[in-house]
Amino acid sequence: MATARSAVVPAAGTPGAQPVDRDAAPDGEPAIERRRIPREIDHLRALAVQTPASLAGNAIGLTLLGAIFWPLAGRGAMLAWLGCGVLLWLMRLAHHWRYRRASQHDDDDALHGWRKGWRALVVAQGAMWGVAAWLFWGLGEPYHRLALLLIVYSYCLGAVQLLAGQWRLFLVLSIVVLLPAIVRVASDDSWPWHWPLAGVMLLLFALALLMGRTAGTALRQAIELKTRTDQVAMQLRIDKAEAEAARRAAEAASQAKTQFFAAASHDLRQPLHAMGLFAEALRQRSRDPEVASLVHSINESVDALEGLFAELLDITRIDSGGVEPRPQPLRLRELFARLRLHFEPLAFEKGLLLTLRGGERVVHADPVLLERILRNLVSNALRYTDDGGVLVGARARGDRVLLQVWDSGIGIAEASLPRIFDEFYQVQGQRPPGPQQRKGLGLGLAIVRRLADLMEAPLTVHSRVGHGSVFALELPAGETPQAPDQPAGGLKAPIGLALDGRLVLVVEDEAAVRDGLVVLLQAWGADVLALDTAEAVDAWLAAAPPRAPDLLLVDYRLPEARTGIEVLARVRAHWPAVTLPAVLVTGSTMGGHEAQAEQHDYHLLIKPVLPARLRAMIAYKLGLRQGSQAAG
Repeated sequence: MATARSAVVPAAGTPGAQPVDRDAAPDGEPAIERRRIPREIDHLRALAVQTPASLAGNAIGLTLLGAIFWPLAGRGAMLAWLGCGVLLWLMRLAHHWRYRRASQHDDDDALHGWRKGWRALVVAQGAMWGVAAWLFWGLGEPYHRLALLLIVYSYCLGAVQLLAGQWRLFLVLSIVVLLPAIVRVASDDSWPWHWPLAGVMLLLFALALLMGRTAGTALRQAIELKTRTDQVAMQLRIDKAEAEAARRAAEAASQAKTQFFAAASHDLRQPLHAMGLFAEALRQRSRDPEVASLVHSINESVDALEGLFAELLDITRIDSGGVEPRPQPLRLRELFARLRLHFEPLAFEKGLLLTLRGGERVVHADPVLLERILRNLVSNALRYTDDGGVLVGARARGDRVLLQVWDSGIGIAEASLPRIFDEFYQVQGQRPPGPQQRKGLGLGLAIVRRLADLMEAPLTVHSRVGHGSVFALELPAGETPQAPDQPAGGLKAPIGLALDGRLVLVVEDEAAVRDGLVVLLQAWGADVLALDTAEAVDAWLAAAPPRAPDLLLVDYRLPEARTGIEVLARVRAHWPAVTLPAVLVTGSTMGGHEAQAEQHDYHLLIKPVLPARLRAMIAYKLGLRQGSQAAG
């Protein structure tokens, strides 16, 4: 299908516009001409769709004209004209089938060759109708003549839609169809109104040209709009594919970052763990108060570094989607009890009052995430409060519970409030920060915000400089959970419990950590058997040891892709009649260990483990609840 050579090209700055490279075509044809080929293909397809209707109209016209003038015209002229019309009609039908075969093979050259033949056939068929107006005018009555003009003009009007995108071809067709009729009417002196009728025909000719021009413009605009729409759709598909690839790359990068932090955390915790053990062993061997103070400072530094690792890993796991809330009914009394045990010594040391109220309330929340939020908020409140105290309270608000952490600390300036939940942002106070205030990375409140968002719990803050701050978390109220069974005795163990005569099996591949454990456990009076691999444990068991160990203290990750769980299973299988308590120590905080701890009956400690906590855990395992099923 032909297209006007002045086809519209998208202007610069419009969708689909591209710079015109007139030197890109090897045959000298500018690139703008080559970009018009898709539009021409669209024209060809439009012609193919309309060709059957055009052939049907021609068949009707031939039948009507033949029926009207067969009795009036001479047999030779009529047969000649009808024979020519039928021949052209059959040629156009065959031409149409040729197009269908070419379009099925997507042969653009064949399609353009079909367009040239189609043009010639259309002009020839138009000339046939122009000849009909000249041959049959003046035959019969006036209504025969009017019928002739109506049929010829209807053919011209039918071409408006068919040739809307080919103005020049439509102009040629209109001339060969209507001009002979106008000239024939104007030259017929026997018709009294031949001049007015010729004038009317001339006006109708002009009207047909106007209609063709308008329809052509509309069709070109529609095709251009379709082309631009296709380009935009293709670009959107490309952008979507690129966005999907970028998303996958971001997810992979986030996962890699999480794995990196986990691996780095594990490797960095090892020397910290060993340092804490050696420091405690040093304190056990020295009664000098200054040495004890230095050991205390070392343990505080180890604890602070462990907190920094935990914050970095927490923020990484949250951002990578590795934290999923599991809400359940939670009685705040138990949570407040854990907060009191953890923070009351720190508050006492600073001369502050730690108050917890509303423990009878029950909320529907994830216990682990909520405790992490409150720990961060209370820790911050104690860190930035030097006089007064910290209040943690819960109050009912309809079917919601409002958890608040109040402090009488230095407060936060109004200008800093919008940024306090940003990563690595720390409020600059009016006075230099104390030693405890230097430990943070500015991630605590960022973790609080993310965890609150995961729990869909609104978080707000109000503060006045010099008067204190209040952080509020709104949670749905929950149903009162069933009271858990209380273990017989209690959970307190004498921290100074001696381990005289106890055999402790230590399996640890890090030499420094293993040596530190040996020194510390021996200082507590234990007999220690230290091995470094699962293979060494197998060899020890094969030698038929005379007694079973009283406690297994095993690293989770061992060489040769072995785990401490395998060691537990092997040792316990060797003494099936004895209940062997076990503690696994790991530097990984990626999660998932809790379920394994419950399944395999051991308690879990995360490196670096402060000696006081290790001693409390050993006392707990050996003294009060040997073989406990609870995972720690």
